[in-house]
Amino acid sequence: MTNLRHSGRTVLITGAGGGIGASIARLYCEEGARVALVDFDEQSVSELSRQLSAAGHLVAWAKADVSDFAQCNRACLEFSEQLGPIDTLINNAGISPKHEGAPAPIWEMDPQEWDRVVGINLTGSFNLVRALAPAMVERRFGRIVNMSSVAGSAYLPIVAAHYSATKAAVIGFTRHLAGELGPYGITANALAPGRIETPLLKTVSAQANQAVVDETPLGRLGTPLEVAKAACFLTSNDSDFITGQVVDVAGGWLMR
Repeated sequence: MTNLRHSGRTVLITGAGGGIGASIARLYCEEGARVALVDFDEQSVSELSRQLSAAGHLVAWAKADVSDFAQCNRACLEFSEQLGPIDTLINNAGISPKHEGAPAPIWEMDPQEWDRVVGINLTGSFNLVRALAPAMVERRFGRIVNMSSVAGSAYLPIVAAHYSATKAAVIGFTRHLAGELGPYGITANALAPGRIETPLLKTVSAQANQAVVDETPLGRLGTPLEVAKAACFLTSNDSDFITGQVVDVAGGWLMR
């Protein structure tokens, strides 16, 4: 039997063109939501929208750079007109630059690269919350999930300092949102995936990925669908009394 626990809701997902974001979008569609897709890669996000629409789902998409508030705000206004008020926000967009398969050491990091990662991974989450929070506060309802990472809580040598810093900041940002927005019926939680089977795996060596698997109690990589299921749970009625939490989707990696 199909689970339609998000029927009647409108969900906005950033970084929706592929990987985890696309999996989240598909699951929300299967659970009855209207879905708004945001990605900087116009080809991937438009193609996903086409596929979901062809399957009978109500979907809209926009190309936007989440680090730019004006673009975010414009997309949110257009989505609200097309799909109705946005109930749920999944801040999934993120980047983790590599150089020949390795993260840049801090003493060689280009300041522009630092700014870009902060802009996408952290400021992007602020921009979407800033654009959507006023209406959520007015309606006294909203669900927010921000994408952190195990790298936000522990040293992970396959990512660089800017990535770890932004993912740690996302946790603090999420907890603040939970406290500030809670009185208005809005919950905010974070997901902290471990190593997940996405195209990003190819940006580092197979040996580096295997080292993470070897340190993971469940002994494997995660799947985008497993992250999507956690996101859908945290924004459903099943989790109405859960806010300010960081949910690790990492096979127990942080326990090591």
